[in-house]
Formats: sequence, structure tokens, C-alpha cells
Amino acid sequence: MRFFGESIVLAALIAAGLSQAQVLINELSFGHSGRLGAGDGKIPHFTIAGQPNQPELLSNKVILTPMDPGNQRSSIWSDSPLTRSTWVADVDFRASGPDRAGGNLNIWFVRRGREEVGTNSVYTAGKFDGLALVIDTHGGAGGMIRGFLNDGNVDYVSQPNVDKLAFGQCNYFYRNLGRPSQLKLRQTVSSFKVEIDGHLCFETDKVSLPAGYHFGITAATPDKPDSFEVFKLVVMSDSTVSGDNSQQYGSRHQQPDHNQAQQGQQNKNDGVGNTIPDRPAEVYKTSMEQFQDLHNRLQSVSHQITGVYNSVSKHHQMDEARHDEMKKAFDSLRHELAAIRQIGDLQSKIKELETEIHSMHHDMRQKLATHGETVEANLHQHHRHLTAALTDSIPGHGKLMFFFVGTQILLVAGYVVYKRRRANSPKKYL
Repeated sequence: MRFFGESIVLAALIAAGLSQAQVLINELSFGHSGRLGAGDGKIPHFTIAGQPNQPELLSNKVILTPMDPGNQRSSIWSDSPLTRSTWVADVDFRASGPDRAGGNLNIWFVRRGREEVGTNSVYTAGKFDGLALVIDTHGGAGGMIRGFLNDGNVDYVSQPNVDKLAFGQCNYFYRNLGRPSQLKLRQTVSSFKVEIDGHLCFETDKVSLPAGYHFGITAATPDKPDSFEVFKLVVMSDSTVSGDNSQQYGSRHQQPDHNQAQQGQQNKNDGVGNTIPDRPAEVYKTSMEQFQDLHNRLQSVSHQITGVYNSVSKHHQMDEARHDEMKKAFDSLRHELAAIRQIGDLQSKIKELETEIHSMHHDMRQKLATHGETVEANLHQHHRHLTAALTDSIPGHGKLMFFFVGTQILLVAGYVVYKRRRANSPKKYL
């Protein structure tokens, strides 16, 4: 019966490992139950601070900065660090205020946040080790979400232009929406992703945040402030291995026994862990030996399931990347086909226009030819009528010649008569 019960436990563990369900980390979360705090002005497992006034803690939200007065700084920091290597953090916030008001909300994941950052924003923080996610009206736009990283060596407050240090960003209009906005930070084995209201803001595979850091939220406002309200911070993880026990971060861990050392060597050789060889039941003489063997086998199964899940996650991410690439390629092809279709329609319209122009040209030529023939006929008829009229109005050449000759004869005859009369007249002498 004992081995039957152990088989049930093993099957349950395998099923849980295969499902990789997200598990709430209660000591790093608040607001998930619908209420904040226990009515004493405090949030369990968190420290609240503010300058010059403390944030106002209500039953369902915490008001980090009120609408009046301005120049307020507030913070919420987790008392415990996150010890998981993969996790998801959800932050519900709301910002409201009059026109031309301002301020910034900062989501932190840093090593010593309460001591290194306190109530500062990314613009006034010094040397911090970790991540800062800033929501503000950067550059006069409607709103922007930007991510900043620091390894503890860069003094942000002394930087002349902090904006250039952002490694990821997206535009997001967050003011006066009338509803909370949901910001999600997701750390997987191969990438870091930021989502807002269910849409991707930015993602990178070059950022891997280690375990052992604290979550925090800070807000800062100028003279004319926005009111920043936080409804919840929920941190969940599907990782079965604590980051403190992982060699990835160089943390210290206890000295293992011989079997665990042998298993660790096997894990190092094959990457996901080898199956422990079967041994007869007579070998285990005591309950401690049986428990130790069961513990080692369960631990080996857990490592193998984690390795399989990591591989499946990587393949899933690769499939998503290929799907996105194919989708972009199809979209580009669709745009090109649409452009080709538009070119074909344009060519058809040009051909139709060319046909219409040819038809118009032919009609114009016919009309011009007809008009020319009509004008020519009219001119010919007019010239004929004019010639006839001139012929009828001008006298003939014979009559004209007779008139000139007759006139000359008359003149000569008159002259002769004159001469004769003058010759026959008596001469007068003085």
C-alpha cells in the first residue's frame, strides 16, 4: 500500500509538472483578493512610504499621489525577494488629472530597492541594480512605457539624458481612461516581455533578470500633479526551481550527499537529468533510505519535466516567431498583389481612355473634312456668282474701243475745222 501511495504521489507530481500551472506567490502580491490590507493602513509583506505625505490606502486601491497637493513622492516595496527564475507580474493602475498635469509611475525589480531607490523615480534614482519600467508623457506625447536596465554602475541622477538609456518602449495613452490599465511583465527562460491591456508593448531575448530581486512601485508628481492609483500587484510563477538553488545566478547552496552529487553530475552531462537506474526493493532497509530514493527519483522527474517544458517553450516561441514571420510575409504579399491589381486596373483604364481618344480623333477628322468640303462648296458658288455679277456690270471692249476711237476722230475733225476757219479769216494790221 505504501508503494501504491507513492505511485499516486509520483503521478500527481508528473501531472502538475506537465501542466506547468501558474502559482500565486502570496508574499509578493496584493489586491488579488479584492481587498488591500487588514484595515490597519498596512499591506501585508509590503512597506509603504511617502514624502511629504503617506499614500492613502483604501479597501480596493492605494493612492500613491493625490490630485492635490503636488510634488508628492510615494513608494510600495515588497519585503521579500522573488526567488523564482521565471515569473509573471500583473500591475493594475490608473492615472487621472486635469489638462497639462503630469507625473510618472515606475515599476521596479531591483536587488535592494527600498534602500537604493526608495521613493525616487528613474530620473532621480542613483545607482540601482535591476529593472525600471516607467509610465509617463515622455516628449510631450500622449503617453509612453519605457524600460531601463542598470547593473549598479550607472548613476542615473547624474545622466544628462536618461531617455537614451531605454532598451524598449511603446506608445500608450494612459491618462483619464476611466478604468484601470493592466501592465504585465513576463520573464521566461528565453525572453523578457512587457504587455499592456493584452497587447504586446515590447519584447527582447537579450534580457534575463536574475532571482533575488524585490518588486516595487513608485510615483512622483510636479506642481500640477496626476493622481496615480494602484489596484493590485500579482506575481505568479510556473517555475518549480527556486532561483536561489540555481547555478545560473551563482548563489550558494548546501552540500549534497553522494546520491545527489551523482545526480547533479548526470544533470550537468545531459542537460535535463538522467533516469536513476532501477534497484531491487531489498536494497532499502530503512524508511529513510526508501524516502531518500523516492526523493531523488521525484527530483529527477521534476528536473526532466522542467527541461522538457523549457524545450517545449523554446520550440513554441520559435513557432510563434515563424508564425509572425509568415504572417508578415503574407501581409507583404497581399499588399504587393493589391498594388499589382491596382496597376492592372490602371492599365485597363488607360486603354479605355486611349480608345476613347482615338474615337474622338476620328470623329473630329470626319467633322473637319465635312466642314471643309462645305466651306469649299460655298466659296466656289460665291466666286461663281461674283464673276457673273462683274461680267454683267462691266461694259464690253468693243464699245469701249468704239468710244475712244470716236472721241479721237471727233477731236481731230474739230481741230481741222478750226484750222481752216482761222486760215480763211481776214488779217488785221495795226
